[in-house]
Amino acid sequence: MNTKDMPGAAPEGEGAQESASAMRKFLVVVDGTPESEVALQFAARRALHTGGVVTLLAILEPGDFQHWLGVESIMREEARQEAEAVLHRLAAQVNEQTGRFPELIIREGKKAEQLKQLISEDRSIAILVLAAGTGKEGPGPLVSLVAAASENAFPIPVTVVPGNLTQEQLEALA
Repeated sequence: MNTKDMPGAAPEGEGAQESASAMRKFLVVVDGTPESEVALQFAARRALHTGGVVTLLAILEPGDFQHWLGVESIMREEARQEAEAVLHRLAAQVNEQTGRFPELIIREGKKAEQLKQLISEDRSIAILVLAAGTGKEGPGPLVSLVAAASENAFPIPVTVVPGNLTQEQLEALA
């Protein structure tokens, strides 16, 4: 699902801001972890400073819906609605920081597969931005996923920022 399919999406056509597909995109996977919020803040600042745009990706994993057909359908729809609400909340933050409404995408499937598929489909995605977790659990699920997939490396650069950066540190780095 792209922004054009979502209520409140950026305007299209004449008079609209530069097309997101023609701009350098900073991809952030929104997964509800604290580090994804840090990655979002960094990506927004980089996009602002470089004239790029942020793309927010939410992935609904299939393992979350393995129930009876009726229950599965309801759970899938609830998960999609929740993802849309989170994306819109985060999009408002990005828009406030950058003056541009980010591209919003929701996909269903395995996280690694969907991430790689989107990157291969959209050549304007220039950088995947992740933030490392700071707890005992390790760097976080996405950083671990990317590190584990290093033999089949992503075709774009991956920026990993520390998940415990302050707003001032993020601003200085970006």
